[in-house]
Amino acid sequence: MQPRRPDQPKRRKRGFERTASLLSARIAKAGESRGFAVSRLLTHWEDVVGAETARAARPVKVQYGRQGFGATLTLLTTGAQAPMLEMQKESIRERVNACYGYSAISRIKLTQTAPIGFAEPATAFEGPKTTPTPEMARRAADMSQDVADDGLRNALETLGKNVLSRQPKR
Repeated sequence: MQPRRPDQPKRRKRGFERTASLLSARIAKAGESRGFAVSRLLTHWEDVVGAETARAARPVKVQYGRQGFGATLTLLTTGAQAPMLEMQKESIRERVNACYGYSAISRIKLTQTAPIGFAEPATAFEGPKTTPTPEMARRAADMSQDVADDGLRNALETLGKNVLSRQPKR
């Protein structure tokens, strides 16, 4: 067996490594730069807070106070979702603290943005994904047919399609 050259890397796993093992150090470094000591909060956000809350908000940063008595978690959300999240702040805080394993977060701050956020990279929030059936489109067209202005009629027809295709709350 010939000796290994010093510049030759040691091969493990026949040249293949899991992507998670390659990226975990970079994710941890990027997360720590924004105050996230536990990267699981970023990588498993939907599991931590639930699917509905994860669609409405993204964690942006964690700021630690001067005294060290808990941190502030900043969440990015749309203006339309902010009132609902405001009412859920305590529940979100409890879930995030369960992820940390101790009471790390003492306060949650909401930052509102447009549906396509300003954070790097741009954060796109999911909206309802329903398409109107031909029956719904016909009903919407029937409701707006008496309007003389073409632009207003088209806008009302689109509004009608959106309202009729809304899924009922569960």
